Amino acid sequence: MTKQAYYLKLIFGIIAIGIVSASLFFSNRLVGKLAKEERQKMEVWAEATRLFVSDNSNSEYFDFLWQIIEQNENIPVIIVDDEDNFLSARNFTNIPTDTAAFYTKKIKELKYKNDPIEIAIRDNEHQYIYYDDSIVLKQLAYYPYIQLVIITIFLIVVFLAFAGSKKSEQNKVWVGLSKETAHQLGTPISSLLAWVELLKAKHEDDSVISEMGKDVDRLHTIAERFSKIGSKPEYVAVDFGEVVENSIAYMKNRSSKKVTFEIEKPETPLVANINVPLMEWVVENLCKNAIDAMDGVGNIFVKLSDDNRNIVMDFTDTGKGIDKTNYKNIFKPGFTTKERGWGLGLSLVKRIIHEYHHGKIFIKTSEKNVGTTFRLILPKQK
Repeated sequence: MTKQAYYLKLIFGIIAIGIVSASLFFSNRLVGKLAKEERQKMEVWAEATRLFVSDNSNSEYFDFLWQIIEQNENIPVIIVDDEDNFLSARNFTNIPTDTAAFYTKKIKELKYKNDPIEIAIRDNEHQYIYYDDSIVLKQLAYYPYIQLVIITIFLIVVFLAFAGSKKSEQNKVWVGLSKETAHQLGTPISSLLAWVELLKAKHEDDSVISEMGKDVDRLHTIAERFSKIGSKPEYVAVDFGEVVENSIAYMKNRSSKKVTFEIEKPETPLVANINVPLMEWVVENLCKNAIDAMDGVGNIFVKLSDDNRNIVMDFTDTGKGIDKTNYKNIFKPGFTTKERGWGLGLSLVKRIIHEYHHGKIFIKTSEKNVGTTFRLILPKQK
């Protein structure tokens, strides 16, 4: 991830958190105001109830008080006596047949939800009103969280859509670049093959021409590898250890004598369904990357094993090491620590392993000026 992309994501995250926080703050503030208003309404309702049942209530206010009492159509209330015995209730729904048990349970719940309102009927007689939040207030209390979930789902869908679009675009670039490279290499390589054959005919025993022929054949193999990117590769069941050995042997003959190669593998074949040219490319890229990291001097140790279901390859060099912050970046296209590097080698390796062979590759360990170990995991042939 580039610094620009990191800062953009950070800014976007801060803005998103700000929007959500503001929404929660204002929603909770509104809920608090409505709860206060409902409390005031219940106090008015309680006073109207007190006057209505009081012996001293004036008959001319009877209709007015009754109207106030009847206006409460959405706040559930229960009226109890001094000993919490049920007297009456209003605005409850889904009441079961056992009403006594239902209201007893509700009284216990509401006692701790909102402070009860006292109604002084007479000097020695008091009643209490327990009330619940209205349906509107309850819905409003949950609204910001529902809004948060919806916004989160929307952002995830948008992110996945953009990520999928970006990946699809990258795939097209990869395929186009690979096909064009293979096409551009095809004609001169064919000419070189013809020239090598002509030289062999004139100088049959010349070792230089023989080695030249091997390198031209290798160029032809590389062009074929590029042509396979984006197309459906052919898989064969082979001994993965043998493929690694052949690739190591090729790189050993074309590397400095100051670089030593060592491979350790079990005696039994490690059979996997792989595309051999692409897998050889993986091993060669790892070797080239290791040689560059060691500045042409050091040791490369390859250990092959299996864990019943997978083939495991640990590829260790004695190079400069990789900073932990770059463990993931190192596989991204364009990322390189070399002055003239393109940053494509390890990204191609990851693509071949992940997308074409359904395996994994990652940095197992790395220590500055000690070396790095890449771990490659491939499914075994079933």
